[in-house]
Amino acid sequence: MTFVKRATVDVPAMPLQPDGVTMRSPFPGMDPYLEAHWRDIHHRFLTYACDDLQERLPRDLRARLEERVFVEPDEGDGRGIYPDVRVVEYPGRGPQLAPAADAEVAEPLVIHADSEPATEGYVEIIDVNSGNRVVTVFELLSDANKQPGEGQELYRRKQREYLQGGVSLVEIDLLRSGRRVLALSPSRIPPSHRTTYQICVTRGSRPRTHEVYRAAIREPLPTIRVPLRPTDSDVALNLQTLIDRCYHHGRYNDIDYRSAPNPPLEPAEAAWAHQWLTAKGLR
Repeated sequence: MTFVKRATVDVPAMPLQPDGVTMRSPFPGMDPYLEAHWRDIHHRFLTYACDDLQERLPRDLRARLEERVFVEPDEGDGRGIYPDVRVVEYPGRGPQLAPAADAEVAEPLVIHADSEPATEGYVEIIDVNSGNRVVTVFELLSDANKQPGEGQELYRRKQREYLQGGVSLVEIDLLRSGRRVLALSPSRIPPSHRTTYQICVTRGSRPRTHEVYRAAIREPLPTIRVPLRPTDSDVALNLQTLIDRCYHHGRYNDIDYRSAPNPPLEPAEAAWAHQWLTAKGLR
């Protein structure tokens, strides 16, 4: 297991909105209030990551946005991966019913429990000179990965396939809810790096060695090293810049910071966040 110091990388300035205002989260690092908007954040973050990686890759490598598809059953807890329950019809004159003596038959409400196929994005780095062989996979974890169900099972299966096949795996977990499913078990991460959010990089050439980055709520997200082929230099990727772009382009300056985030913070972090937001005039 390796603990990595922060790297530095030049990043382009964030563009201004038409009114000349750059929208920034009040938090120094990951904004916990963004977790409630994860579908949008997930799409934006991966798109920006793919674009940033593309600009820094060797000429014969490409970054590509890909999707996996699965069906997540409705567990009735409002999470999972976007199943819904729809009222499709009142039966009206349905199948004829044999009359029962002295009994009035009630009409039921017919409900169709609909588990729609779900898609989940990730970034692949491929080698175009070797038949588009996958070199590295970049994952931003979602609720579906962290809650019991087909989404988590599929993620675990792909995780094993990558590492057994010599593919490097970058896992970014910016969700506090659900189970940690990184390639490295949380129990093996020392307290110094057991932070609010989790980042783990596993190189395909060393699948039993994991590089863990701190990702505490009180600190900026780190710039990480993205491994490519063994003969290539790593690519630096600034995660804080990516989440800043999500906040800015998503116009999340309308978030109400007077209420608690969902899910709630741990007591110590909630106390810190209250002081921090109060100092910024948001509470």
